Amino acid sequence: MAQSVIVIGAGMVGVSTAIWLQRFGREVLLLDKDGPAAGASFGNAGLIAQWAVTPVTTPDLWKSLPSYMLNPNSALFLKWSYLPKMLPWLAKFLSHANDKSAQSISRNLAPLLTDGVEQHKALVAGTKLERWISDSKFSYAYKTRKDFDHDRYAWDLKATVGMIPTVLNGRDVQDAEPILGPDVKCLAVLEGQGHITNPGQYIQELTDHFVSNGGKYVQAEVTGLNKVGGRIASVATTKGVFDCSETVITAGIWSKDVMKLLGLKVPLETERGYHVIFKNPSEVPRNPMMITWGKFGVNPMDMGMRCAGTVEIGDHHAEASKNPIKVLRRSAKEAFPKLKYSDTEEWLGFRPSTYDSLPLIGEIGASGIYTGFGHQHVGVTAGPKTGRLIAQMISGNTPNLDMAPYAPDRFGV
Repeated sequence: MAQSVIVIGAGMVGVSTAIWLQRFGREVLLLDKDGPAAGASFGNAGLIAQWAVTPVTTPDLWKSLPSYMLNPNSALFLKWSYLPKMLPWLAKFLSHANDKSAQSISRNLAPLLTDGVEQHKALVAGTKLERWISDSKFSYAYKTRKDFDHDRYAWDLKATVGMIPTVLNGRDVQDAEPILGPDVKCLAVLEGQGHITNPGQYIQELTDHFVSNGGKYVQAEVTGLNKVGGRIASVATTKGVFDCSETVITAGIWSKDVMKLLGLKVPLETERGYHVIFKNPSEVPRNPMMITWGKFGVNPMDMGMRCAGTVEIGDHHAEASKNPIKVLRRSAKEAFPKLKYSDTEEWLGFRPSTYDSLPLIGEIGASGIYTGFGHQHVGVTAGPKTGRLIAQMISGNTPNLDMAPYAPDRFGV
């Protein structure tokens, strides 16, 4: 068997990479300091977000940013104590809030996202894990038709990749989704979507599947990446040193710390995402949906109804904030006024975000060190496709996709 590849990070991207490398005949060691799906892959909304081709940096962001920043009830938050440290990143992020950049970002997100359901099904084909991928519709809930019309720019971007909704108004909304209250007067429904009912368990079972097929998994923290002649030769961890011919960094926001071990600084900041699980809910949506005024996804899951989303820009070492959870709860009550439940559970996770809204996928120079991180809030959706692309590159197969927009060297890495 060919020389060993070490994959650092056992979230959706890392596990997918490990499985695809294994299928290409490589010996693979998967490392994670906390365990499979311990990061953002665990607590996400479980949505296979094929429709998420609209970046945050649309042209109207400049107009809405002041109200987002100053309104405690908005769905965008900022850790103000972290602002001085992240100002350079934020300035570059905001520089993309124009039509030309938004169109470019959307075009480059599309190949990673729009076949997401198909890519997940290919990852689990012929295994007992097929049960985790559910076909469904996906709806955007608006309070008024005017609110939907206000989102025209985003819907125009979706239309370029074939995502054209059926728009329901008035009582047709509650006929389609009885859980929604009377204040929700518009529903934009997309057909042909999919979701996962327990992303944490799904990724754990993917890891088990990888191991059962001869892969090796070690829970350990990476302490060094050792190169010989400019190429990766071994990875040092808290449980020993492991030799390798290639290494893939797929540790989400923690990839920033791993890259520092190489003396490299990547422009990666944190979209801090929150969720609330309503346990034993009295009712659930027929299909997953987005509550647009709260900017969070809703998915009926094995453990209850999960409402996950919001965006808080800040440090991945800082503690959870109270306001995002308050907004989630308040918006959920507005959307589902009849909902009853036995208890709730809260969670905070860290989405790794670049200032151009695109992940880093590719080799760093000719070092044998590959990157697969920076997916923001679409890591679960794009994980199988990203893993497949990286496995192709390492195996000497040229992907049928222009990889230049995702190359790590675009940031001088």
